[in-house]
Amino acid sequence: MTWELITNIILILAFIIIGIFAGLGISQWISRKSFKKIDKQIRWMPLPLALVALTYLIFDKLWVLSTRPNGSGEPSFPSTHVLIIATVFFIVTIILPKYIKSKTVRIILELLMVIGIALTCTGRVLSNMHWPLDIVGAIVFAFIYSEIYFQVIKKRKNKSKSKK
Repeated sequence: MTWELITNIILILAFIIIGIFAGLGISQWISRKSFKKIDKQIRWMPLPLALVALTYLIFDKLWVLSTRPNGSGEPSFPSTHVLIIATVFFIVTIILPKYIKSKTVRIILELLMVIGIALTCTGRVLSNMHWPLDIVGAIVFAFIYSEIYFQVIKKRKNKSKSKK
């Protein structure tokens, strides 16, 4: 199995996770008969994902900072694989306690996500698709977007507590 295939599988897994939460959100919307009654963690999930899409648009289509080391001429900064995977895994880690009560299960899932991020970072460099700086940039963006998400849901949580 090649590094490129491994990183593509992890990327597909990240998209499956997004799909699961989207399905959960749609299910809640239908059963609760209100968009506002969807869990705020799910309702705000599109925010960091939209920031990822915007980052892709800017750096892949409008402002190419570097090209891939494999000589293909394709844009390389930041690594889209790492950006998507790290953002999804970071935000899932933030919301795991709401949906998984077992601390042991959460730790195992968090460990698997850390391993997935590490494999993706390593694999994108070893497959000659990205420079190390592309990986660092993607992780920084993912962290910032996850922190924005965390602050938004935390702020919403504090507002709902003060209304009671």
